[in-house]
Amino acid sequence: MSQVRQNIILIGPMGSGKTTIGKHLAKMLKFDFYDCDHELERLTGASVNLIFDLEGEAGFRLREHLLLKQLTAKRGVLISTGGGTICNEDNRRILRSRGFVVYLKTSIENQLKRLGKDKSRPLLQTADRKQRLQHLAQVRNPLYDATADLVFSSRNSSVYASAKALYSTLLEQVDPLRPEKPYADSQR
Repeated sequence: MSQVRQNIILIGPMGSGKTTIGKHLAKMLKFDFYDCDHELERLTGASVNLIFDLEGEAGFRLREHLLLKQLTAKRGVLISTGGGTICNEDNRRILRSRGFVVYLKTSIENQLKRLGKDKSRPLLQTADRKQRLQHLAQVRNPLYDATADLVFSSRNSSVYASAKALYSTLLEQVDPLRPEKPYADSQR
């Protein structure tokens, strides 16, 4: 009987590298890669911005929750979540019970640098991006910390170097080929 591969789930703020690092890390682990925002856009045929415009943040978060349930039901995948996914208590329970959760931690300064010209993020459509990111960090960072099995600082190194360092850390912390956590929706 073959072993079930444990899912790896990346959480963290926008601009922390969840998608870019995640793609490289998934190749290293030989996992299928899913970015929740990109997958939602693919399934709906609409951009995240358009979903926000038409359905508001509540409508987007409902779609995000349903997609998260579908993606985490898969086995042996690496999932990059949206920055606000952890704001929903049910999502945090799903994340903890259906995979090994890695918080890609980064500074506000790194976020500003990485997201400088990004116009695709609805929550960044504001005059003072730094203030918005500081507010989001104040609300979300404690949730990322509480949800994560591993906190990994995504610094200014190259995407590949960061992915390689995370890969090495994961191999020390968890065997991604071991059977994953039971699918009980109970808290840890």
